[in-house]
Amino acid sequence: MNASAASLIARFTKWEALDFDAGRCPVRDVLDRVGEKWATLVLIALGVRSRRFNELKRAIPDVSKRMLTQTLRTLERDGLVTRHVFPTKPPSVEYRLSPLGTSLLQPLAELIGWAERNHEAIQQTRAVFDGAAT
Repeated sequence: MNASAASLIARFTKWEALDFDAGRCPVRDVLDRVGEKWATLVLIALGVRSRRFNELKRAIPDVSKRMLTQTLRTLERDGLVTRHVFPTKPPSVEYRLSPLGTSLLQPLAELIGWAERNHEAIQQTRAVFDGAAT
């Protein structure tokens, strides 16, 4: 176990010992949002470059317009994405990562790298588990 993992386990053990309010837990609060399926994909897409709504929709074709709108609003509310309206006719809107959103790209890249490296092993384990469950 590396030092980072050991530190994480030590912090969790400390949290367990406290009588904390789960509703105020910063880890749950942030990861519930950032860990959402569409949020992660939107952050990655905006990490490449600023995009208009329809560009985002094309970059993530399986997201509905409603879910994309909701995800963008949530990310904007959390300060991870900024919305820029240009005074054209009709008005055009562009979405960008905020500095806070940009700071999330490195840890997100590490998580994505881990997922890519371990995806096959996870799929194999699922297949074994599902076969044993029937």
